[in-house]
Amino acid sequence: MRSATSATAQTGKQGWLKPAWLDRFEQVLIVSLWIFLVWRSVRADNVFAPLVLIAETTVMVFVLIRRPTDAISVRLGDWFLAVTATAAPLLIWPAATPVAGLVPPAIALITLGNCFQIWAKLSLRRSFGIAPANRGVKRSGAYRFVRHPMYAGYLLVHIGIMVLMPSVHNAVLYGIGWTAQVLRLLAEERLLSKDPAYLEYTGQVRWRLIPGIF
Repeated sequence: MRSATSATAQTGKQGWLKPAWLDRFEQVLIVSLWIFLVWRSVRADNVFAPLVLIAETTVMVFVLIRRPTDAISVRLGDWFLAVTATAAPLLIWPAATPVAGLVPPAIALITLGNCFQIWAKLSLRRSFGIAPANRGVKRSGAYRFVRHPMYAGYLLVHIGIMVLMPSVHNAVLYGIGWTAQVLRLLAEERLLSKDPAYLEYTGQVRWRLIPGIF
């Protein structure tokens, strides 16, 4: 079920920070970083490099087809978190050597994580976005289990990628990305909590990301 309120539909429009322009900025940024990731993956020596592209390609596709909204945050802090959390995984470098003996469980994590995040995107369809925005409250599909199933799927994928492509560079990027991701998640909930339908939803689905923990 979807819902939106006129209150959230009026989320700030400050000066040049127009929702339509911010939407376009997101799209240009993500496509540019995705192209750069494809170039690095094609050149990588690691045979598992194409696995990096699955999650990030779905991000790029859904950013391009999503529904526009006026209920989008124009806070620069929120945008900084969203851009950092999204860009960091797109900037990893497919390192050459996986962790010995852990390839099968890593592939299993990546497969499970991708299935979950794709299921979440299909549940949202054109309501997908990068920066905090209200494109309608979703309760069905993957959203019955945690409030941010896409991020839960990304977490599994990124753990698997770190096992298959371990490096200090990738560990730093994922560390930065996930710090921003958690803060971004909380920023999204601040915006969505202005919608009574989302407050009702939080009473139905308790956990944000990891059942029993957070």
